[in-house]
Amino acid sequence: MSTRKLVLFDLDGTLIDSETGITASIAWAFEQIGVAAPPRDVLRGWIGPPFWHTFPGVLGDDEARIEAAIGHYRVRFDEIGWSEHAIYPGIPSVLASLAGTGARLAIVTGKVLPQACRIVEHSFAGLFERVYAPDAKHRDGSKAAMVAQALADFALDASDAVMVGDRHFDIAGARANGVHALGAGWGFGSREELIDAGADAIADEPADIARLLGVFMHETPDSAAA
Repeated sequence: MSTRKLVLFDLDGTLIDSETGITASIAWAFEQIGVAAPPRDVLRGWIGPPFWHTFPGVLGDDEARIEAAIGHYRVRFDEIGWSEHAIYPGIPSVLASLAGTGARLAIVTGKVLPQACRIVEHSFAGLFERVYAPDAKHRDGSKAAMVAQALADFALDASDAVMVGDRHFDIAGARANGVHALGAGWGFGSREELIDAGADAIADEPADIARLLGVFMHETPDSAAA
């Protein structure tokens, strides 16, 4: 892979297993506003989408309560939740291998920017050139917009980039820009979710990433292995 290749990685569910920190912080936030949190299997499905998409499922359209819950979540997450994660086995060697080939690496995540930068600096210092994430004031973090910004910043064509992620938001963000989309089969989204979203291929484990990236970089997004 040449130096003109860009690999964009989602964070939660792709590079790190952040379930404990996120779900515990959500449960704590709901407790602060006197509402019972959904069961853990439901909370697990909330990892990835913006909370403004998921919290209304319990809190309805009450914007004040949603805002309060998000505020409480950030208090606990900023204090301890950000550290309650584990890097998926095999990810460090994959990143080191990609960096060794001269590939450009960046993060594209729905996690707010200060949280994302803190985790990336702590767990992946020096490996990623840029982190794309919404700021805390915005309710939505469009993966499509962030992928587009990455292509512009790195001055690369879509055919020279791959997005790796575990949820349909990641795949949709890539497809919206004509970027290759690789599903991370070990994350929080199901294989069916990734296929339905249009993933070009699905890596069953991190070790599959390098091989599939090699396929993508010699094919168009519509012809890569499914």
